[in-house]
Amino acid sequence: MFGFKPLIQPKIVFEGHTKKGLDIVVRYPKPGDEYQMMEFINTLSKEGTFIRLQGEQYTLEEERKVLEKFLKNIKEKKGISLLAFARDTLIASSGLTMKSLVERHIGEFGITIAKEFRGQGVGQIVMNAVISEAEKNIPDLRIVLLGCFANNHAAINLYRKMGFVEFGTLPEGILKKDQLIDHIYMYKKLR
Repeated sequence: MFGFKPLIQPKIVFEGHTKKGLDIVVRYPKPGDEYQMMEFINTLSKEGTFIRLQGEQYTLEEERKVLEKFLKNIKEKKGISLLAFARDTLIASSGLTMKSLVERHIGEFGITIAKEFRGQGVGQIVMNAVISEAEKNIPDLRIVLLGCFANNHAAINLYRKMGFVEFGTLPEGILKKDQLIDHIYMYKKLR
């Protein structure tokens, strides 16, 4: 009416607290999240945590393209992406992206959690939310697949707790800071 675009309110899939009392909101991403997403992933990359990025830094334009891809996949029912916030701080990002062709029934899962929020139950809530949203919105999804650094014991324990089963290991499949680490592969059959 006055030339203003209405603010996009993304769908909230969880609002409550973790088992350790941390209040969080888990929601779909929206245009405008790219700056917080960039800060989040760049901080994790500098930390050298259990992610593919090991010091590399995304530009705002690169992160904008990542966000656009997330939103496109959600719209086309080829993926789910969710962000978790404590107050207004992005503390976790997670998603599932569908494979194609003869593997179009398989979704690849990933999750990252900010250092100061690990071990508080955020991972389990976010993981449940992603898988639940994927089951509701992606008709072809039958199997969830993930890969994990073999020395990321906390993540492996969470995945097992969530019903994932290890099905293989690629010896020395990860090169992190000049150290070769085994890459563990796990899956969960949904239907």
